Amino acid sequence: MQMRLEVVQVPVSDVDTAKAFYTEKLGFVLDHDVEHIPGMRVVQLTPPGSAASVVIGTGMTSMVPGSLEGLQLVVPDISEVRAELVRRGADVSEVQDLGGVLFAYFSDPDGNRWVMQGQTPPAVRDAHAS
Repeated sequence: MQMRLEVVQVPVSDVDTAKAFYTEKLGFVLDHDVEHIPGMRVVQLTPPGSAASVVIGTGMTSMVPGSLEGLQLVVPDISEVRAELVRRGADVSEVQDLGGVLFAYFSDPDGNRWVMQGQTPPAVRDAHAS
C-alpha cells in the first residue's frame, strides 16, 4: 500500500489576497486557479521544491479562515530562506534554536500559522537516533 499526502486545504477569507501572499511573498508556484462549478474556486499553490501543495479557494471547506496551524516547511538553509522571505515582504520571526534544530514562524493574512524548520544536520539526527 502507498499513500502520499499531496494537497492540504488552507482556509482563507479572501482568495485573491491569500493568493498574492503565497505567490508574491512566499514564492509558491501557482499550479492552477479554476472555478470547477459555480461558487467553487480552487487555487492550488506549491512551495518551491515541494511534492505537496496547498489549496485555497471558495466552496470547499467549513474550516474557519485562520484556524490552521503547524504546517511545516523544511528548508536547507533557514537563515537564507528567512532573509529571502523578509526581502519579499513576509513577516517571519527570528530563527530560534530548539535543541540543535532551527525554527522560524509566520502567518498568512488570515492568521493561518506556519512553521519553517531548518533541515536537521546529520549530527543532530544521529544523536537523537541513538
